[in-house]
Order: sequence, then structure tokens, then C-alpha cells
Amino acid sequence: MKAPIKERQPIIPAKSHVFLEGPKARSYELAFAWSVLGQFIRAFRTLHFVGPCITVFGSARFSDDHPYYVAAREFGKQIASMGFTTMTGGGPGIMEAANRGAFENNGVSIGCNIQLPFEQKGNVYTHKSITFEHFFVRKVVLAKYSYAFVIMPGGFGTMDELFETLTLVQTKTVTQFPIVIFGKSYYQELWEYLEFMAEQETISRDDLKLVLLTDSISEAMDHIHTYIQANYKVKQRQRRWWLLEKR
Repeated sequence: MKAPIKERQPIIPAKSHVFLEGPKARSYELAFAWSVLGQFIRAFRTLHFVGPCITVFGSARFSDDHPYYVAAREFGKQIASMGFTTMTGGGPGIMEAANRGAFENNGVSIGCNIQLPFEQKGNVYTHKSITFEHFFVRKVVLAKYSYAFVIMPGGFGTMDELFETLTLVQTKTVTQFPIVIFGKSYYQELWEYLEFMAEQETISRDDLKLVLLTDSISEAMDHIHTYIQANYKVKQRQRRWWLLEKR
């Protein structure tokens, strides 16, 4: 196995002033649109042949001796054993752990990093890594190539991914998409609030049928495998020489 290559991350200044100024010049807006399109195309070309993925989300702040890091590493190993690609946000903590578990067990490991002025630093346990400027582009890509999500304990970013995916399930934008929420003690109050929302009829209980709250990695993988086996077929992609698609 080749040694992983660490991607160099640029230091990005905060951009709140840019997005709080309202409409810009037409030339600025056009350049922004082309920049977004360029990020999508680069991601599509980079990830077109990575195979079906299971994406693991979680905090960047857990060290390698934390129980959640250890669990995420095992998830990466189990995903590799299933023959799937492990995809993460490409950073440290839980993301590094899942990538590491896959990388060290002959699985394919992918990182979709984000340019931030702090905290997010790419981990070295990826075979392919791509860095995005905008969160919304990154979120589309993380969902586009995924057959299931594993939500480990995390902060705002993890909650963002969880609830956006639940919204996509609720609106039937995606269907039969298994979601594992791992860590009962961490997520118990959130789960109780989801149940409360169902009682108040602001959501349907059917929206939660694809979601499993568990402390068991084997139960989580069985849940994912059941839905994947019943609902998904993997299509083989052919490389086109005239598109410069190299092996």
C-alpha cells in the first residue's frame, strides 16, 4: 500500500463580509457562478470512479484515544470489509478515524475537505482528497456518492448534514437511504426531541423509519446492509480516453 499523501491546505480568511453585502456587480456574480460550476466539475471528475460510498460524519475535535475515534476507525474497517468506499469530510477527529480504518484495511478512503480559517486540516489517510471552497458544494458531493450515512457525535457541521439528509428523506428527494446515528448517550436528548416532533405532528414517524440510533457497530452495519442489498445496484463506469480519464 502506498503511503498517503498529505494535501496542503491554504489559510482562508473569513468571508462573512462578502455574503452580507447583498447583490454584487454582475461580473462578480458571473465569476462566482463559474467558480461553483468549476468545483462541481472537478469533484465529478475526481470521484466518478471511486465506487459506492458510505459517508461517516462527526467531530473534528476527538483525539485518537477517544472512544468515538476508536469506533469511527472500526466503522471504516467494516465499510472496507463490505466492499464500499469510506468517504468523510477529510479532516481530523472522527473523519480521520474513519478514513484511517478503511485505509489500513485495504479499503478505498476518500476525503472531501473544506477551506476554513481554522480547525479543518486534511488527514493523511485518504487515497483521493478534494478540497471545496463552499459548504453547499461539498454537501451535494458527500450525498451524491453515498449509499448511507453514519452520524457520529459532532457539532454544528454534523447536525447540518444530519438534518439536511432527514429533510431530503422527508421530501422524498432521496428514498430508501439508511442513516445511522451512533452514540446513544450523546444523541438521546436529540432523539427524544425527534420523537416529540412526531407527537406534535410536525414530522411523520415514517420519516424516522430509515434512522437507527445505536451503540452497536455490527447493528449499524446490518441496518445499512439490509437497505443496500434490497434497494441499490452498483453500476460499473467505463473510462473514456477522450475525456482524459486515467486509471
